[in-house]
Amino acid sequence: MDINQLSQGLDTIWVVLTAAMILLMEGGFALLEAGFVRQKNAVSIIMKVFVDIAFGALVFYFIGFALMYGKDAGGILGISGFMMGGDLSHIQLNISHDTYWLFQCAFVIAVISIVSGAVAERINFRAYILYTIAMTGLIYPVAGHWVWAVGGWLGKLGMVDFAGSATIHALGGFSALAAAIFIGPRIGKYNKDGSANIVPPSNLPLASVGAFILWFGWFGFNSGSTLSATNASIGHIAVTTMLAAASGAACCILFTMFRYKKADPPMVINGALAGLVGITAGCAFVTDGAALLIGAVCGIAMVFATELLDGRQVDDPVGAFAVHGVSGSLGTLAVGLFATPELTSEIGKGYYGLFYGGGWNLLGVQALGLAVIIVWGFSISWVSLILINKVVKVRVSRDEELVGLDVGIHGVPAYSQDHDFIEITKLMEPAAKN
Repeated sequence: MDINQLSQGLDTIWVVLTAAMILLMEGGFALLEAGFVRQKNAVSIIMKVFVDIAFGALVFYFIGFALMYGKDAGGILGISGFMMGGDLSHIQLNISHDTYWLFQCAFVIAVISIVSGAVAERINFRAYILYTIAMTGLIYPVAGHWVWAVGGWLGKLGMVDFAGSATIHALGGFSALAAAIFIGPRIGKYNKDGSANIVPPSNLPLASVGAFILWFGWFGFNSGSTLSATNASIGHIAVTTMLAAASGAACCILFTMFRYKKADPPMVINGALAGLVGITAGCAFVTDGAALLIGAVCGIAMVFATELLDGRQVDDPVGAFAVHGVSGSLGTLAVGLFATPELTSEIGKGYYGLFYGGGWNLLGVQALGLAVIIVWGFSISWVSLILINKVVKVRVSRDEELVGLDVGIHGVPAYSQDHDFIEITKLMEPAAKN
């Protein structure tokens, strides 16, 4: 085995393992969202995550990958690679196209999972399947092509988004905002005077475990985006990822103690996630100190964004917009401020941050790219929901919402009661005696 074969083998193992880490984040999304919503809607959350994985992977295989990474057509979208066939010779990597598809598939599944939390407890399951197809087959792939594909127009301008603060998180966050506004708040969430009622999470320990799994998976999300096991920046990426998450959580602990007189557990959970989202764009290009600052700003901004949505009566049960939309936007812009010449020189862009003497060029490109992605995600999600609503009602009926989606839609509760177990046992006794 020569050195090239060894390098390709190591890179393949690295990318497959990190793709698996990102896929494990779906378990984190499932636990986080199931813990944040009411008990009567926990099964609904799990079923939506299965939709994310199953339909997301299939649609991305048949359509999404081609539109995102196929041969470029005018910098707008790809036109080859449907079902991994056709001309993909322009993708020059040290790993196979199949390996690359697997890694990117894990990303697209994460995007749709962002939206699922914002519409929790009141979206029609059939409508959610259709929206998943729209997101994984069109909305995300087209935006991704602009930034990451060979020939994408934002990438050619010089936009830097290493692992997706804009392309994944801001896109998903603003799509989630559109969906939350379109579908409306949960019954009883807001009063006639505009005040909000607290809907207590069903299981905060469960949500915490979900956040820890997401935190773990994020090392695959960010470090895996090197697509190389021998890339010297892997360690630095992991460190900035860790510091931003810790800073986001720590600042939320202190800030909520000051603001609410108690450390607020849901805010702290989301504070860590906000730090992770914020560092995703620049994890390879900023210093440790910048990572700490980015995490802190994103964590505190998330608190204010959560309060702002409640004041506008936009019901987002898990804080998807505040975590992903706001922090993803801040993280994208932070690259234009904090990217260092030494680190950005590795990608050959020649751009670096304003605070390091790079001028306004990179910051301007980052702002333009972010604005375009936000408008695209919000508007196309809104149009998609309008069209879906003509086929099947996006929102469940009042009765289904009141009884809970677990029983109303899926016909089974998340947790069986003791008397249910006893009745089942009695029914099984005659069969056991025979």
